[in-house]
Amino acid sequence: MDIQHLHTVFVGNPGTGKTTVARILTKIYKALGVLERGHMVETDRQGLVAGYVGQTAIKTAERIDEAMGGVLFIDEAYALTSGGSGGVSGGGDFGNEAIQTILKRMEDSRGQFFVFAAGYPDNMEAFLKANPGLRSRFDKILKFEDYDSPELYEISLQMLGDEGLEVDQNAKEHLVKYLEFLYQARDKYFGNARSVRNIINDIVKNQSLRLASIPSEERDPNIINLITYEDVATLKLNHDDDIFNKKSIGFRKKSGAVE
Repeated sequence: MDIQHLHTVFVGNPGTGKTTVARILTKIYKALGVLERGHMVETDRQGLVAGYVGQTAIKTAERIDEAMGGVLFIDEAYALTSGGSGGVSGGGDFGNEAIQTILKRMEDSRGQFFVFAAGYPDNMEAFLKANPGLRSRFDKILKFEDYDSPELYEISLQMLGDEGLEVDQNAKEHLVKYLEFLYQARDKYFGNARSVRNIINDIVKNQSLRLASIPSEERDPNIINLITYEDVATLKLNHDDDIFNKKSIGFRKKSGAVE
């Protein structure tokens, strides 16, 4: 293993486990003796870029110093080359200053720390092409595919299990159908495990409200930890709940009107 070249790009959509795998890899490198401390410093554009030219190099160097002996994990790293969103004028230049600082330290302190850069597929390709030094430093790329519907279902059961909850058969069948619908309808904003977490939060909330509506003396202690169909019935197999499908105020296209 060439320990001088373990800088890695993590490419994948939201909720595919990029940060989790980065933490695991960091622990593995520590166990193998590749990293001295084996910790991971997580940051993003905001944690590296300052408001004035010259300050960014100092701020970035501080994050790198924290990561020495471990890993500097840069989430949404492409924001360093795109200038971020809602940033101040000249933000792209400040981002480039951060990149130049990181590249220099990657060369000067080879093997003493590693950089993991994570982001969405299209954005990360633009990130690597934005600076010739980036492609040569990050020679390892890990791709994270979207979870398919059976995997999303297994994730949902694990999350419910972590809450100490079981699922009855009717609820399971509906959950399977809904996650298949969600997977087939996914777009580039699909959150994978993050989306499942939001769904589970809603299911747990529904169950709590259902139990709260039952008088305590009538509440069966055997079903307190059971998810029923009633708890998942709010998960609709259509797009009625999509934000832009809801009734809104605005201009409507008249029949026969030219777009």
